[in-house]
Amino acid sequence: MPFSNEMFEEIKILSMFDVSSTAQGLKVHSTAGEDAIAATERLFAKGLITQADGGYLTQFGIETAEHVDALVTVLGSKIPEVQ
Repeated sequence: MPFSNEMFEEIKILSMFDVSSTAQGLKVHSTAGEDAIAATERLFAKGLITQADGGYLTQFGIETAEHVDALVTVLGSKIPEVQ
């Protein structure tokens, strides 16, 4: 299944949350890009965050953001040389 632009924008927003602390939220201001605003609203509608403009991760959002964090870590790691 290929990533849509909407999915990519949602992943970008989720990757901005600090999954190590539930006390830190995110605020997407009205001056942010249209794609970021729309992605944040979709994440709220899906029950991943507590506010349409950001807020905090829900429990489902925490689990999802942890998966996003793992994906980013794996894709950003250096490929070991094969011997």
